Amino acid sequence: MSNQEFELQEPIHRHCCRVLYGDTDAGGVVYYANYLRFCEVGRTEFMREQVCSYRSLEEMGIILPVVDCRVRYKASARYDDLLTVETSLVAVKAVSCRFNYRLSDESGRLLALAYTTHAAVDRRGKLTRLPREILASLQKLAGAP
Repeated sequence: MSNQEFELQEPIHRHCCRVLYGDTDAGGVVYYANYLRFCEVGRTEFMREQVCSYRSLEEMGIILPVVDCRVRYKASARYDDLLTVETSLVAVKAVSCRFNYRLSDESGRLLALAYTTHAAVDRRGKLTRLPREILASLQKLAGAP
């Protein structure tokens, strides 16, 4: 299977985070679901730096829940490792967007590849279009026409 579905494109946001004891299982290895938490941190900081904070989106009445995700595990992270989460916006539609991620350790060893797809919903959970200015910013970042 190819890694093309996980490819990153510019701009790529890089965020470093330390593996906490609570992120690990009894063997000191990062619990598999916590890789998605690391992705969330990367995505949150990408959005804050490139578009707006998630808080600002929520103040506009927009929530971006995950509607699809995939993680391909390559190696294990352990307690106290310093991770780099690379995040890239790769697709944008009027009511959704997709981010790809690459997680590695201090030595550059690839730990995981992932993606998350998000739907734009209002506070009632109803699918809604992204605000025009947010959509334009996201499309520009994703290289959309």
